[in-house]
Amino acid sequence: MNLAQDQARSHDADAMPMDKETFARALRATLEEQLTLNHPIFLELFKPEKNRELLKVISLEGYQITRYFLEYIENLHFRCPLPVHKRRLLFNMFEEETGRFSKTKNHVELMQDFIRAQGISDAERDEWLPSDATSELIDYRLRNCCSAETYHIGAAAVMIASEGQSLETRAGEARHTLLAKTYGLTEQDTLFFSVHQREDVGHVAEGIQLVSELCKTVKTQQEALFAVRHTCKLFWNMYESAAQKWYAIRDARAAVAAA
Repeated sequence: MNLAQDQARSHDADAMPMDKETFARALRATLEEQLTLNHPIFLELFKPEKNRELLKVISLEGYQITRYFLEYIENLHFRCPLPVHKRRLLFNMFEEETGRFSKTKNHVELMQDFIRAQGISDAERDEWLPSDATSELIDYRLRNCCSAETYHIGAAAVMIASEGQSLETRAGEARHTLLAKTYGLTEQDTLFFSVHQREDVGHVAEGIQLVSELCKTVKTQQEALFAVRHTCKLFWNMYESAAQKWYAIRDARAAVAAA
């Protein structure tokens, strides 16, 4: 049994909600136990032999979810019942839209720069259709951010599980560092990832605080913990679908070469 499940189940037995501090620890533990950088696709991506086709597929799938992120934050801000957190979400929203605090620019534009640095045209980027798994990840978060009844679920999915993706490292190295080292990309090319690596430390902490203050019943606490686990699972599924797309491209090219 993992730490988060142990903490949660010990309270299930008594049908009593966790206190705020215990619940906050359970949220953090749940996030840290769902590491998507452990997906085999990243072992392939960060091999010394550059796999640019795989990087392209992952980047274009990732762009699909990036385009919706501001909409998630806008909905969370609009429906936030706690004034302190409503202000924090406003700052988050302002940074996503303008890049002013990080002294960069709109975060979707930062992702577009990363894609262009790979030699992918804007037309190809905009024509790319998300996989079913990526669409499910997009829709799950948006659906739960847009209802007062599921607000705590949306907040857990976006502010903890999604923002938490930027905090993962492999052997102590962040994703943007590994990408730059492997593919010869510049610091400017990978600003999208380095900016989020810095900012999302605070965003995840704010998300945990918000959700722990919102969830005061066993039911809402369990729903929020599930939302973190499930969202991380949906990220895993997105990477799995990207891998399958790449396998299909690789196998098709091998078949043509063998013909």
